[in-house]
Parts: sequence; structure tokens; C-alpha cells
Amino acid sequence: MEFSAEQIAGLINGRIIGDGKTVITGVSPIENGERGHLSFVGQSRFSNHIDTTECAVLIVSENLIEDRDYKPVIIVVEDAYLSFQVLMNLYQEMQGKRTGIEAGSFFHETAKVGEDVYIGAFTYVSEKATVGDGTQIFPHVYIGKGVKIGKNCKIDSGARIYDHCIVGDNCVIHSNTVVGGDGFGFQPTAEGFKKIPQLGNVIIEDDVEIGSNCSIDRATIGSTIIGKGTKIDNLIQIAHNVKIGKNNVIASQAGIAGSTVIGDWNQIGGQVGIVGHIKIGNRVKIQAQSGVNSSAKDGETLYGSPAINYSDYRRNYVHFRNFTEIVKRINDLENKKSE
Repeated sequence: MEFSAEQIAGLINGRIIGDGKTVITGVSPIENGERGHLSFVGQSRFSNHIDTTECAVLIVSENLIEDRDYKPVIIVVEDAYLSFQVLMNLYQEMQGKRTGIEAGSFFHETAKVGEDVYIGAFTYVSEKATVGDGTQIFPHVYIGKGVKIGKNCKIDSGARIYDHCIVGDNCVIHSNTVVGGDGFGFQPTAEGFKKIPQLGNVIIEDDVEIGSNCSIDRATIGSTIIGKGTKIDNLIQIAHNVKIGKNNVIASQAGIAGSTVIGDWNQIGGQVGIVGHIKIGNRVKIQAQSGVNSSAKDGETLYGSPAINYSDYRRNYVHFRNFTEIVKRINDLENKKSE
């Protein structure tokens, strides 16, 4: 698709510096912008690219604009990053959604499918499952018995949603993610570990996005819950009976053990491990590779393994770096005392 700078500015309430008739034919990152493309500059550390880029049009934050001429056409906005996001969302919507049911898919006679739904080939929809209006389910997806999927969801190829799990409206589940697999529950006996039946489900509330290759286990009894607006990266394990609140972000390779409760608006970094049966408050930040083995209060920032308050970690790390010298000084003092 081709758009003029004027058309783009109209969509994001921007002010044009240069020829508004200039047409763009694609988008590029600012570091290696291509001729005829659109990009954006939202931070001062990228402002040097404004004069060197091959891009035809740039969206630039107002605080970075100077009173001078520019080589590319400039669209001035309050926040270039957010404006570019708006454009990308609009462009995605313009691509349109697929509709219809492809040959080779299977529907149980008791399954219910809403209007304007797309079901890809070789997808299996089990008995008493329901799929809401406008939802897109791509090829090779398994939908278990009694599953409920809301409106305007996207389920990518290879995803598995097991029996009786619930997915809210406007959710995205990426490829090869498993929702509702058995929780890791075993009872030690004299003969070995015996499996505890996992009879609960998973509830995914509205506006949740789950990356690829994640595992979200069903509860032993009750529900594992992913709260509204939460965003989950790729390669994440969420164990049985975990309850995650609203608008959390969880980065890749994190693992959350069973029955832990996580509040709202938390940020959990990559490769974080959280033990079971603890409570994480609201607006907690957990730095990457931290191991959390105790509950955290609202607003804390945690780092390390075992994780402690980030300010305490930084203060103590200064001493840790000098630990060899400190021990040497103590030994020297003790030697002098014994003389």
C-alpha cells in the first residue's frame, strides 16, 4: 500500500514539515531506513539519524524538532513512538480478517461457532465448545471439550486449548502454546510418585496475549487465572492454581510455581523463577534472572537469587565486589591482634 505524508499526518494529528504529497511505500527501522519508506524518531539518542536516513518520511517527537530545514519530510507529533504504534494498528486492521471454515477442519455437532469466524484446515473443535464472533483460529489448532472462546480472538497454528478452559474476548494465543495441560501434581508413596488428578481449568480474561511455546497448567481444583490485559512472552511456564491479576507483563523464560498469587501491573523480567504459594503485590518489578522465594509488597523492586529489594542489592553488591579485600583486611587485623 502507498500513503502520502498528508494522509499519515491526518491519521495521527501530526504537523508536516516539507512536501505533504510525498508518498511512502513501506516502513523501516530508523537505523537502516530504506528509500521511500516511513520510520520514526522518538528519543534523542536516535536523532542523529534524522539527517542521514534514506527514509522519505519520518514521524518525530516535537521535543526533538529544531527550527531548520530537513532532508526527509517530517511529521511532528507529541510522542512519535505512540503515534507509530497507532499507525501500525490501523494498518493491521486494514489487512482485514479471514472468514469461513476451511476444508479438513472438524466440528462436533454440539459445537457452536459465531458469525464472521475463521477456522483453518485441520483444526479440531470438540463437543460443546463455543467460538465467539469474529474469532480467527488458524490451521492445526485443537479446541477441547466444553472450551469457551470469546469474540475477536486470534489462536495461531498449533495451539492447544484443553477441556473446559475459558478464553475471554480480544485475546491472542500464539503458536504451540498449551492452555490447560495437567498441573505438575504427584503424591510420594512407597511405590513411587502417584499422579494427582488435575480436575480444574484455566481462565484467560479479556485482552490477554500469550506468546508461543508457553504452558499454562489447569488447576488441581478450581482455576488457574490470567487477569485482564496481561501480556505473556514466549517460553513461559505458569503452574496449576496460579492467579495472575490485571495488566502484568512477563518476559521470556519466566516460571511461576503452583498456587502463587500475583497482583496487578507487575513487571517480571526474563528467566525469573517464582516459588509456589507466595504472594506478589501490585506494581512490583522483578529484574531478569531473579529467584523469588518469598512474598513481595506493593511497589517493591527485586533483584538477585534469592531476590531482595533492588536498593539493598545494589548497596550490598558494592561490598561483595570488594569481599576478597575485606576478608584480607580482617585476617590481617586478627593476625596483628594475636601477635
